[in-house]
Amino acid sequence: MILGQLGLIDAALFSGAAIYINVVEQPARLGLEPRALLGEWKPAYHYGTLMQAPLATVGFLLGAAAWWRCDRTAFLVAGLLMVANLPWTLLVIFPTNRKLTETPFESADASTRSLIVRWGRLHAVRSLLGVGATAAFFLGLTLGA
Repeated sequence: MILGQLGLIDAALFSGAAIYINVVEQPARLGLEPRALLGEWKPAYHYGTLMQAPLATVGFLLGAAAWWRCDRTAFLVAGLLMVANLPWTLLVIFPTNRKLTETPFESADASTRSLIVRWGRLHAVRSLLGVGATAAFFLGLTLGA
Protein backbone atom coordinates (compact mmCIF):
# COMPACT_ATOMS: atom_id res chain seq x y z
CA MET A 1 0.00 0.00 0.00
CA ILE A 2 2.99 2.30 0.48
CA LEU A 3 3.42 2.46 -3.32
CA GLY A 4 -0.11 3.82 -3.68
CA GLN A 5 0.48 6.36 -0.93
CA LEU A 6 3.72 7.52 -2.54
CA GLY A 7 1.91 7.71 -5.88
CA LEU A 8 -0.80 9.85 -4.31
CA ILE A 9 1.82 12.23 -2.92
CA ASP A 10 3.60 12.38 -6.28
CA ALA A 11 0.38 13.03 -8.22
CA ALA A 12 -0.73 15.68 -5.72
CA LEU A 13 2.62 17.46 -6.03
CA PHE A 14 2.38 17.34 -9.82
CA SER A 15 -1.22 18.58 -9.78
CA GLY A 16 -0.51 21.35 -7.30
CA ALA A 17 2.38 22.65 -9.38
CA ALA A 18 0.42 22.43 -12.63
CA ILE A 19 -2.62 24.17 -11.16
CA TYR A 20 -0.41 26.87 -9.62
CA ILE A 21 1.02 27.58 -13.05
CA ASN A 22 -2.45 27.92 -14.60
CA VAL A 23 -4.16 29.80 -11.77
CA VAL A 24 -1.39 32.04 -10.42
CA GLU A 25 1.71 32.20 -12.59
CA GLN A 26 0.14 32.38 -16.06
CA PRO A 27 -2.37 35.17 -15.25
CA ALA A 28 0.35 37.18 -13.49
CA ARG A 29 2.77 36.92 -16.41
CA LEU A 30 0.06 37.92 -18.90
CA GLY A 31 0.00 41.33 -17.24
CA LEU A 32 3.49 42.02 -18.63
CA GLU A 33 4.48 43.56 -21.94
CA PRO A 34 5.64 41.01 -24.56
CA ARG A 35 9.41 41.16 -23.92
CA ALA A 36 9.04 40.86 -20.17
CA LEU A 37 6.36 38.22 -20.67
CA LEU A 38 8.72 36.08 -22.73
CA GLY A 39 11.55 36.84 -20.31
CA GLU A 40 9.48 35.44 -17.46
CA TRP A 41 8.08 32.48 -19.40
CA LYS A 42 11.41 31.04 -20.60
CA PRO A 43 13.04 30.34 -17.21
CA ALA A 44 9.69 29.31 -15.67
CA TYR A 45 9.21 26.78 -18.48
CA HIS A 46 12.76 25.46 -18.02
CA TYR A 47 12.45 24.98 -14.26
CA GLY A 48 8.92 23.63 -14.53
CA THR A 49 10.13 20.96 -16.94
CA LEU A 50 12.89 19.95 -14.54
CA MET A 51 10.27 19.38 -11.85
CA GLN A 52 7.23 18.04 -13.69
CA ALA A 53 8.80 15.53 -16.10
CA PRO A 54 10.35 13.47 -13.27
CA LEU A 55 7.12 13.68 -11.24
CA ALA A 56 5.12 12.36 -14.20
CA THR A 57 7.58 9.52 -14.73
CA VAL A 58 7.76 8.56 -11.06
CA GLY A 59 3.97 8.77 -10.76
CA PHE A 60 3.62 6.33 -13.63
CA LEU A 61 6.14 3.92 -12.11
CA LEU A 62 4.47 4.09 -8.70
CA GLY A 63 1.02 3.58 -10.21
CA ALA A 64 2.17 0.60 -12.26
CA ALA A 65 4.02 -0.92 -9.29
CA ALA A 66 1.04 -0.41 -6.95
CA TRP A 67 -1.26 -2.00 -9.53
CA TRP A 68 1.14 -4.94 -9.97
CA ARG A 69 1.42 -5.42 -6.22
CA CYS A 70 -2.23 -4.84 -5.20
CA ASP A 71 -4.13 -5.59 -8.43
CA ARG A 72 -6.22 -2.42 -8.07
CA THR A 73 -7.21 -0.98 -11.42
CA ALA A 74 -7.36 2.55 -10.02
CA PHE A 75 -3.58 2.48 -9.51
CA LEU A 76 -3.01 1.52 -13.14
CA VAL A 77 -5.35 4.29 -14.28
CA ALA A 78 -3.48 6.76 -12.07
CA GLY A 79 -0.14 5.72 -13.51
CA LEU A 80 -1.42 5.96 -17.07
CA LEU A 81 -2.85 9.43 -16.43
CA MET A 82 0.52 10.53 -15.05
CA VAL A 83 2.49 9.18 -18.00
CA ALA A 84 -0.04 10.67 -20.46
CA ASN A 85 1.53 14.02 -19.59
CA LEU A 86 4.69 13.03 -21.45
CA PRO A 87 3.23 12.39 -24.92
CA TRP A 88 0.82 15.31 -24.47
CA THR A 89 3.78 17.57 -23.79
CA LEU A 90 6.01 16.16 -26.53
CA LEU A 91 3.40 15.90 -29.26
CA VAL A 92 1.01 18.76 -28.53
CA ILE A 93 2.69 21.39 -26.35
CA PHE A 94 6.28 21.07 -27.61
CA PRO A 95 5.73 22.85 -30.98
CA THR A 96 4.50 25.93 -29.07
CA ASN A 97 7.35 25.59 -26.56
CA ARG A 98 9.88 25.45 -29.38
CA LYS A 99 8.51 28.60 -31.05
CA LEU A 100 8.64 30.44 -27.73
CA THR A 101 12.11 29.27 -26.72
CA GLU A 102 13.48 30.18 -30.16
CA THR A 103 11.98 33.68 -30.07
CA PRO A 104 14.61 36.29 -29.18
CA PHE A 105 13.51 38.70 -26.44
CA GLU A 106 13.85 41.71 -28.74
CA SER A 107 11.46 40.07 -31.24
CA ALA A 108 8.68 39.46 -28.71
CA ASP A 109 5.38 41.00 -29.84
CA ALA A 110 1.62 40.38 -29.86
CA SER A 111 2.12 37.01 -31.59
CA THR A 112 4.42 35.98 -28.73
CA ARG A 113 1.65 36.86 -26.28
CA SER A 114 -0.82 34.77 -28.32
CA LEU A 115 1.55 31.80 -28.21
CA ILE A 116 1.89 32.09 -24.43
CA VAL A 117 -1.90 32.30 -24.06
CA ARG A 118 -2.16 29.16 -26.23
CA TRP A 119 0.55 27.48 -24.14
CA GLY A 120 -1.49 28.18 -20.99
CA ARG A 121 -4.58 26.50 -22.45
CA LEU A 122 -2.52 23.48 -23.51
CA HIS A 123 -0.87 23.32 -20.10
CA ALA A 124 -4.30 23.20 -18.43
CA VAL A 125 -4.68 19.67 -19.82
CA ARG A 126 -1.64 18.70 -17.75
CA SER A 127 -3.42 20.05 -14.68
CA LEU A 128 -6.49 17.95 -15.48
CA LEU A 129 -4.40 14.81 -16.03
CA GLY A 130 -2.70 15.38 -12.68
CA VAL A 131 -5.99 15.89 -10.86
CA GLY A 132 -7.38 12.75 -12.49
CA ALA A 133 -4.31 10.77 -11.40
CA THR A 134 -4.56 12.14 -7.87
CA ALA A 135 -8.22 11.11 -7.69
CA ALA A 136 -7.42 7.64 -9.07
CA PHE A 137 -4.63 7.09 -6.53
CA PHE A 138 -7.02 8.22 -3.78
CA LEU A 139 -9.71 5.83 -4.97
CA GLY A 140 -7.22 2.99 -5.15
CA LEU A 141 -6.25 3.61 -1.55
CA THR A 142 -9.73 4.16 -0.12
CA LEU A 143 -12.06 1.96 -2.14
CA GLY A 144 -9.73 -0.83 -3.07
CA ALA A 145 -10.79 -0.31 -6.69
